[in-house]
Amino acid sequence: MSNILIIKHGSLGDIAQASGAIQDIFENHKEDKIHILTTKPYIEVFKKNPFINNVILDKRLSRFNLIYLYSLMRTIKKLNFQKVYDLQNSSRTKFYQRVLFPKSNLNKWSSSETTLPNDKTKEEFDKSPVLDRFEHQLKTSGLNTKNTMSPDFSWSCSDINNIKKEYNLEKYIVLFPFCSPHLSNKKWPYYNELIDLIKNKFGHQFKIIIAPGPSEIKDSKTINATCVLNNGKALDISELSSLIKESSFVIANDTGPAHIAAHLNVKGLTLFGSHTTAHKVSIERENFKPIQASDLNKLSANKVLEKFVEKIN
Repeated sequence: MSNILIIKHGSLGDIAQASGAIQDIFENHKEDKIHILTTKPYIEVFKKNPFINNVILDKRLSRFNLIYLYSLMRTIKKLNFQKVYDLQNSSRTKFYQRVLFPKSNLNKWSSSETTLPNDKTKEEFDKSPVLDRFEHQLKTSGLNTKNTMSPDFSWSCSDINNIKKEYNLEKYIVLFPFCSPHLSNKKWPYYNELIDLIKNKFGHQFKIIIAPGPSEIKDSKTINATCVLNNGKALDISELSSLIKESSFVIANDTGPAHIAAHLNVKGLTLFGSHTTAHKVSIERENFKPIQASDLNKLSANKVLEKFVEKIN
């Protein structure tokens, strides 16, 4: 039995997207022990992943924090990894490669750079859809890939019967109207108008809810929907996954919960402005569809309602 390392620091949407690639790495290394290096927000959810045997915390402190860097590198070297699959593909993980295995190729360190197609630069390759890049990386590394292009995030779910009972959730629609403050161009501004339109058309058929993250609880008061929390705190990733999985429909900005919804194969819509395309971020699935607009401010609530009605039936 050998030790295999996967690196995936985040973010939330990326964790959901990488589920298929992680499963394929496991399936190709069934006689080995699979470790994952990740950051604090994802430690607990990765402990639930049936395709991972051990979770290692990377605090991602400054590279100039030599004491921490030495400690982390010592931990990694001690496990004598036969192979590393870098699914983060960041400047930080490239730095780790230089420190740990300075002359390594894809036989030791699998990354988008060590598996780069001969006819493309790294900049050109990074324009390809996320899942296509994972697929190329793993196939070039010699793996059979059955799940990479079809991630299944259902392993992350947990029992939320108490939460559903508290909020009387049976048939419900989940909205995700927020985004990171520095990514305000991803934010669609007409959720309250959409809520009114849904209520006018469907009456009490669906309860409309939101599930804000820790930094969004204050802003949730501006949305005319039931705010679902657990003992006054934001749901953790497993609870959030279950809430999404058991919903009737999801409508979201291009954020982490939208990617969770896509890879739980629930019915839903995600709203894209000019910041990127649904194709590039590999979010379109059988039941989860994008609406692309050149300017989210010009995407009307009536247009979103029209798509909602079409998909909910």
